[in-house]
Amino acid sequence: MYKAVIVMGSKSDLPVVRGAYDTLVKFGVETDVHVLSAHRTPHEACALAEQAEANGVGVMICCAGKAAHLAGVVAGHTTLPVIGLPIKSSTMDGLDSLLSTVQMPSGVPVATVAINGAENAGLLAVQILALSDSGLKEKLHAHKKQMAEKIIADDKAIMDILKSSKD
Repeated sequence: MYKAVIVMGSKSDLPVVRGAYDTLVKFGVETDVHVLSAHRTPHEACALAEQAEANGVGVMICCAGKAAHLAGVVAGHTTLPVIGLPIKSSTMDGLDSLLSTVQMPSGVPVATVAINGAENAGLLAVQILALSDSGLKEKLHAHKKQMAEKIIADDKAIMDILKSSKD
């Protein structure tokens, strides 16, 4: 089974990144986490991306705020799928991070999730890895079924909730 790598631009991103990490671990995906910056440690970020495939990595999640170039830099140095996770910053409520992550030039794709959308970044990584792992695919099907069952139960209970709040 391939593993995942999460790279965050700053240690301060960890509270958000935790959602992606926890999701990957929940599905049993081995996950490495690093703090590397596209601007302050560009050589190390590029080396990680260039060596990732040889190290058994199947997908990379790159998390950054403000001038969020990390995902693009990493994607420029690997053929592996890269998922960009824009982090909400004090500037523009994270819109700057989103635009920096999603606006990649032709030939350098980065799949991008919502601002602070860590759980979806983790789930997208699991879906990518499940393409070559039937056990992981089964776990995804069970996860989707569990989500659907919860909504169906909520649908059945909603009228009871509304009626009891009137009394």
